[in-house]
Amino acid sequence: MLLQKIRLMSKKKRIIIIGGGAAGFFTAANLDENKYYVTILEQNGDVLQKVKISGGGRCNVTHACFDPRDLDQIYPRGNRELLSVFTKFQPGDTMDWFETRNVPLKIEKDNRVFPTTDSSQSIINAMTDEVRNKNFEVKTQVSVYEIIKENETYLIKTKQGDFTADIVIYTTGSSPKSVKLIQNLGHKIVEAVPSLFTFNIKDDLLKDLPGTSFENAEVSIPSLKTEESGPLLITHWGLSGPAVLKISAWEARNLAKLKYNFEIEVNFISKPISEAEEELKEFKNSNPKRSIEKSKIFDVTNRFWNKILEINHINPEKQIANITKKELDLILENLCAKKLKVTGKSTFKDEFVTAGGVDLKEINFKNMASKRLPNLYIAGEVLDIDAVTGGFNFQACWSEAWLISQHLNSL
Repeated sequence: MLLQKIRLMSKKKRIIIIGGGAAGFFTAANLDENKYYVTILEQNGDVLQKVKISGGGRCNVTHACFDPRDLDQIYPRGNRELLSVFTKFQPGDTMDWFETRNVPLKIEKDNRVFPTTDSSQSIINAMTDEVRNKNFEVKTQVSVYEIIKENETYLIKTKQGDFTADIVIYTTGSSPKSVKLIQNLGHKIVEAVPSLFTFNIKDDLLKDLPGTSFENAEVSIPSLKTEESGPLLITHWGLSGPAVLKISAWEARNLAKLKYNFEIEVNFISKPISEAEEELKEFKNSNPKRSIEKSKIFDVTNRFWNKILEINHINPEKQIANITKKELDLILENLCAKKLKVTGKSTFKDEFVTAGGVDLKEINFKNMASKRLPNLYIAGEVLDIDAVTGGFNFQACWSEAWLISQHLNSL
């Protein structure tokens, strides 16, 4: 019996996973411990740091979008490649995986999925427990500086000593150092540019209104002939919210070329200017004695409405019956067709997403294997894949990791 166990152990291959984030841990959590010795190397003091802080510490695990054909419309880069990946493991599978490990999930009204605990620690515990139960090794504060292919194995050089692996799974994220390491192994890299960022804007209309939100606005970039809609938020530095983040992701490369200086047009109420004009005129005819200040009939805050009146020098106490055509036009322009000059971007340092990374042509999307080198698998944000906000970047990680683990378990 002991001899049989020793033989079985001697057949086990050694896997090194470089990067203890979502993709790395989910791969490890699904690998067969009877076939592999697994060691996760993480350069930071803690693993799963992005998972911990995502969704304001609640962890937006995935998105309730269960048709792979719909999912692929969410990824500005990688949508075609991910279609086949999502047919094998999609958000419903992610939800099942966590729920069978005693992490109940909930779908919020915007279809984002969170643990019912509203704590990312529930998600972290499910994965770390799984890895611990398999007796896999996790080493933190281990910084890899070189990977060398040696005949049938890989030598992984770190400041804390060297490691040998039969198989390397590379899930480091998109830092320049991580990208350089994989480039040194011969992989082609698509230059990284920021994605998912907010717009820096100085304009009197936005001044002193941080925290003001709009349930559904339209944001367009006329010079690029592109438009997105969704919730919008005024911040201390300009505009944020899903409408801005989506357009920043889809136009990441073009906006980098413009050096983040461009003009946008915002429709805060998502109504054509002619329709808004008609509604305001009808209100005026029905309520001629009402003051302009009390004539806010659109879905905007009182503060925002009053700000429009203030910056356009419209007397708020004037009866709406006496409003001039010029004043009416100014109100409508600010509501439905406000031109704003963007002079820069702000990124969320901890939730930073980039467009760019390992060229997707060099990856086999049946199992996430490198086409350049044998026994090398790549997943997560180091690939030239990114998504709009809402749990989609994590879903790409879970799905890619699942493919790797199932492929290796089948060998």
